[in-house]
Amino acid sequence: MGEMIQLTAADGHTLAAYQATPATSPKGGIVILQEIFGITDHIRRVTDQYADHGYLAIAPGLFDRVRPGVALDYSDVEEGRSLMSRLELDDVVSDMRAAAAAARAGGKVAAIGYCWGGAMADLAACRLDIDAAVAYYGRMIVEWLDEQPRCPVMYHFGAKDPLIPMDMIEKITGARAGQPSFIYEDAGHGFNCDERDDFAPESAKLALDRTLEFLDRHL
Repeated sequence: MGEMIQLTAADGHTLAAYQATPATSPKGGIVILQEIFGITDHIRRVTDQYADHGYLAIAPGLFDRVRPGVALDYSDVEEGRSLMSRLELDDVVSDMRAAAAAARAGGKVAAIGYCWGGAMADLAACRLDIDAAVAYYGRMIVEWLDEQPRCPVMYHFGAKDPLIPMDMIEKITGARAGQPSFIYEDAGHGFNCDERDDFAPESAKLALDRTLEFLDRHL
């Protein structure tokens, strides 16, 4: 369904992105924000999934500034973390802004991210002109809790996530008072990804249903 396109950030940096276009007129645009593993087959399928639901969906290659074309195996955690650590947040924001501008062709825009991308979705809500965001298990959100989202944001967490313990979830949701958040009792980290051991299909389906209803209201 999708195709690779090129985006250009404000500083002239060009980055690749995977774009999936709906069969009918888009009912909104969505920026899909990757995990630390890059634009994997799973992220492409997620992008296609949102196009199936009627959205113009774009997944920008946020690691292109340090290494173009990253698509790591889900066992390459340390490599993914190393690439992530070499990025400047301001550059990531610039690249997300370029993706949001492209997604704006579909109408109102939301950012949806997973793991590292989940935190980036929250950051996009704080720093970009977008209409909604959805953050799946974004641990790094704790690093900018002094900033506040400019749009509605939905948060999904797994109760069995060893990377985001309950006290951290409470800290995030407390700082995002008034925003909808959900905790999935039988889910761990990465529960939306069908290529990870922590995949929890029932929780993933419920989170998707909630996300789609959220998007219907705000886009």
